[in-house]
Amino acid sequence: MIPMPKTKQDKLYIAPSILSADLSCLGEQVKQVEAVGADWLHIDIMDGHFVPNLSFGPAVVKSLNKVVKVPQDVHLMVQEPQKFIEPFIKAGASALTIHAEARGNIRETLKEIKKAGLWCGLSIKPDTQPATLIPYLDLIDLILVMSVYPGFGGQEFLPQSPQQISQVAKLAKEHNILVEVDGGINRQTAKIAYQAGARALVAGAAIFGQTDIKQAFADIKNAALAK
Repeated sequence: MIPMPKTKQDKLYIAPSILSADLSCLGEQVKQVEAVGADWLHIDIMDGHFVPNLSFGPAVVKSLNKVVKVPQDVHLMVQEPQKFIEPFIKAGASALTIHAEARGNIRETLKEIKKAGLWCGLSIKPDTQPATLIPYLDLIDLILVMSVYPGFGGQEFLPQSPQQISQVAKLAKEHNILVEVDGGINRQTAKIAYQAGARALVAGAAIFGQTDIKQAFADIKNAALAK
């Protein structure tokens, strides 16, 4: 396991999502984003039940750890996350983020992640009230706000997202929890998300879908931090 960074609330973290990478040359693409300064990789796991799509498994995480030295935040968009925890811990995930809307005992699942020494994350969909997070704030390191409806890459940033991000950021600040946003992040929306309180941005097509990955990465970072 490659440890996640020691976070600072005044820093911006960029996490490229491999869901938008060219899988025919995934190893080369993740090396490129590591070289340009990616803070960690975002790995979307879909089970075809919680969301209507399928994606990666633990083998991908294990393989990527042989290629790059940046951490991997595994985002479990799955119906029963407790079944996935142990395989991804063994594969070398650096962080595991589950959904507040998933089935099972969410608190016990978070405790299992925490006990393993990984970053512990909790995600909410666009229609989920931020107050849903309150019972778990003592356990989590990361809150992932979905600014699109989960399940597919390449969607547009939802207009209600800034309000939800802002509400989550207020809850997170009291517990020194990092707020991350995933969905439709590009040069325009990066600044909106950052100003609303996000300090980690997941970007897929806006990085991996561009001809010049280095420039695309810099454009998102610079746009978010622009005065």
